[in-house]
Amino acid sequence: MQGHFNGWIVLLSFVIAVMASYSALNLAGKITRSRGKNRTVWLVAGSLVMGVGVWSMHFVGMLAYHLHTNVTYDVPITLLSSLGSILASFIAFQITARSYSSAWRYGIGGLIMGCGIVTMHYMGMSAMRIPGQITYNPALWLLSAGIALVASYAALYLFHRLRQVQDFSLWKLICAIVMGIAICGMHYTGMAAAQFTYDGDIQHQATAGDEQLQLFLLTGVAVSTFVILAVSWGAIFFERHVLEKMAYKDQLTNLPNRHDLQRYFGERFEASAGGALLFIDLDRFKTINDTLGHDFGDLLLRQVADRLRACIGDIDTLFRLGGDEFLIITKETDAEKIKQLAASILHGIKQAYFIEDHELYVTGSIGISVAPLHGVDRSSLLKAADTAMYNAKNAGKNRYRFFDEEMNRSQLRKLLLEKDLRKAMIHEEFKIMYQPKWDTGTNRLVGMEALLRWQHPQLGLVSPGEFIPIAEDTGIIVPLTRWILTEVCAQNKRWNDQNDMHVSISVNMSIRVFESGLLYEMVTEALHASGLPGGRLELEITESIAMSDVIDTIRQLHTVRELGVKVSLDDFGTGYSSLGSLDELPVDTLKIDQTFIRKSNQTPKQAIISNIITIARNLNMEVVAEGVETSEQIEFLQSRGCHVMQGYYYGKPMSVTDISSWLKHTQSSKVPV
Repeated sequence: MQGHFNGWIVLLSFVIAVMASYSALNLAGKITRSRGKNRTVWLVAGSLVMGVGVWSMHFVGMLAYHLHTNVTYDVPITLLSSLGSILASFIAFQITARSYSSAWRYGIGGLIMGCGIVTMHYMGMSAMRIPGQITYNPALWLLSAGIALVASYAALYLFHRLRQVQDFSLWKLICAIVMGIAICGMHYTGMAAAQFTYDGDIQHQATAGDEQLQLFLLTGVAVSTFVILAVSWGAIFFERHVLEKMAYKDQLTNLPNRHDLQRYFGERFEASAGGALLFIDLDRFKTINDTLGHDFGDLLLRQVADRLRACIGDIDTLFRLGGDEFLIITKETDAEKIKQLAASILHGIKQAYFIEDHELYVTGSIGISVAPLHGVDRSSLLKAADTAMYNAKNAGKNRYRFFDEEMNRSQLRKLLLEKDLRKAMIHEEFKIMYQPKWDTGTNRLVGMEALLRWQHPQLGLVSPGEFIPIAEDTGIIVPLTRWILTEVCAQNKRWNDQNDMHVSISVNMSIRVFESGLLYEMVTEALHASGLPGGRLELEITESIAMSDVIDTIRQLHTVRELGVKVSLDDFGTGYSSLGSLDELPVDTLKIDQTFIRKSNQTPKQAIISNIITIARNLNMEVVAEGVETSEQIEFLQSRGCHVMQGYYYGKPMSVTDISSWLKHTQSSKVPV
């Protein structure tokens, strides 16, 4: 004998199925996009929502079925039946919840989830306690199982297709309704397959207590379902409106950050449609931060962010990557319009900033990469734009550059040098060359400069101008300088002991050595190991080192001068203006940069050279001219009072063997070659 259905409860079961499907659609997207522990949390939540939602719908549907007899339910079996749906959902999501899933994965996942739903349904039916037996129509039973399998496959496929849709979507709602119809169809087909036979000829009406029990169970299932759905929706709301803002927004400028950039490429960027990345870096921002303070720098960054917002259009997106780095992604594909955007950005950045009582001017450098020409993924496009930006800086700043293959080759070479630089010391690929300093007044050798050279096994001789900046960026320059000091001191001690010469040898210092605070330790270690007197060692610093942190630089230089070590200021006149603190620096020698010497036939350059010599004389410093190559240059320098010179006229940088031969020749002839 068959019963009848309560229409209102049937409608409630359908609503529960739709709500569970919609919630599961939202949570499935979280599973796909998450990693690590977060993925596990969303996987468990999605499985619970889907499994319990389907279980609740089925159980409410069974409560809607009136058989005109006493019906009760075995509570342990009823609760145990929910595990089939939950575990099946967990396994199915685990198999298919990834960025790409093949058809066979959907098939396996659908089979597992479908079997779980069928198991849950018929285990729930077995929990019914009636004065009779339940049998099933085989055809309808198979039909209900088939509907469960098809519905499960469709659910997983729809979850995957809509995984990137985070906000409300009409398509998502339609899919949830279709899923609700499929789930209800499976349930009521299964109920139609059930055939009830009773013991005896008398059917008993349900008592008031039975009806109260069913009402209690119905209420409990409904409440638990709505609580689970409310918790899942609340978690999604909290994540979207609170956690996402914290995770994906830059707290200083309220712009999207690096994490949001990664999400943007995963969800919204289509390389095939074209577009461009504009990588923006402020010029000399570190100087502003160091001189005026980080709070002032933060205020400046906020104003820069506001100006960048004003420059971009509705189709463009602005990110702050960190520090003074910003990124604009535009869907514009026309090269001229991209250039116009870049020019507009540069113009906006360089306008005056009024912060507190300061009027400030800064500029920016922009590197541009274009999709799909320079890449189709975030990493390659960002790397190309970053390379182009550094090219713009090297070209003089306050300009933009498009990435090209030459930059790519340069970047690849730089990466190769950086990799090989780390093992070059171990393989003894570095060589130290020595260039003499000659006193034209006494016609004798008065010193030498140690110059580092790198003989790369594949690339040949690599210029110091190419590998020294890489060594500084990577920090390798610090152990490299320690090695140079040790080698130079040991070699100079050997020349002293052999009575070949008794002069000081200068070693170029890097700002990274001063920043490390290891200068004194490195110098004392080298002098102690070699036994060389401190007066035979000279340290060459540049103006940029002297001006980076004047107080600390002076302190460190005083400590090494107490050892008798001399200090020279290299490339004087080409870096930051250090005239204001030159008298405070513990410096013994000023070196005139070779850029002035090459043009010493020009009146303005002659005036500069004469002033440098006068400054050195008034401060009781020696002066050395670099890059001397002609007799005319020698005559001019001598006429201005400079007698110590260094350059190809007196000798190129030479190896230890060549220097020894050069020394023997000059000692015998007293005339440099």
